[in-house]
Amino acid sequence: MSILVDNTTKVVFQGITGSAGSFHARQCIAYGTQVVAGCTPLRGGEVFEAKGPGDKAVQVPVFDTVSEAVAATQANTSIIFVPPLGAADAILEALDAGCRLIVCITEGIPVTDMIRVRRALDTSSATLLGPNCPGVISPGKCKLGIMPAHIHRSGKFGVVSRSGTLTYEAVGQLTALGMGQSTCVGIGGDPVKGLDFIEVLKLFNEDPDTEGVMMIGEIGGNGEENAAEWIKKNMKKPVAGFIAGTTAPPGKRMGHAGAIISGGKGAASDKIAAMQAAGIKVAPSPAEMGKTLKSML
Repeated sequence: MSILVDNTTKVVFQGITGSAGSFHARQCIAYGTQVVAGCTPLRGGEVFEAKGPGDKAVQVPVFDTVSEAVAATQANTSIIFVPPLGAADAILEALDAGCRLIVCITEGIPVTDMIRVRRALDTSSATLLGPNCPGVISPGKCKLGIMPAHIHRSGKFGVVSRSGTLTYEAVGQLTALGMGQSTCVGIGGDPVKGLDFIEVLKLFNEDPDTEGVMMIGEIGGNGEENAAEWIKKNMKKPVAGFIAGTTAPPGKRMGHAGAIISGGKGAASDKIAAMQAAGIKVAPSPAEMGKTLKSML
């Protein structure tokens, strides 16, 4: 099994005719993801051409609105490649159209726009992943994002991370160790976003085919500390971890918008201590993430 996405996921690509959107749409289609519709205002009626597994020709209809795409194709999931100033409205459009899962890849969305989205999500049953994230992949079933597909293998270990690059590093190590993945989830590093660690950990905890989890955090915020507390009380499966930013100076943003030690909070040392107190084995360096999880089995 897997979480969030599988081979029944039907996807509408918002921004499919843009340079980034078209490139990654073709990558997802080639992997076997069911991309059933595209959406670009004023481009409705066009056809997006791509190649699926085995170079099979695929034609994806393009619609002006997400609601039209959902009505015509029964798409249940949206992925967003829309520029920052329009991305929040794109999320709300997918929400209004009834998409159960919305994956927003866009980086640089204004925080005030995301606060508006967060309020809408609080009264909805839909799930948002991102923004500023690499997406989600259930190997062999569905790739929904910008991650390199070839490093993933189907298996029984989950990965959840604030960092896209470190997700790929952890996956590469797990695959090299013969530890395939059930699902890999990049939650993104923005201060206001959708899914956080706890929500993803709950899904992994309930998935009968996930046997262990790699959790990758970074400086800034308190998501890792909250997740550690939840793991200590609820998690039934081994969790290994890694925290990026141990040498970051206070007050200096490192990488993601949310990766900053401010007000004396959010330091890597605090997060590592909380994770270790919860029984999470923390890797001493990114080169040892895979080995650390394997050592817990």
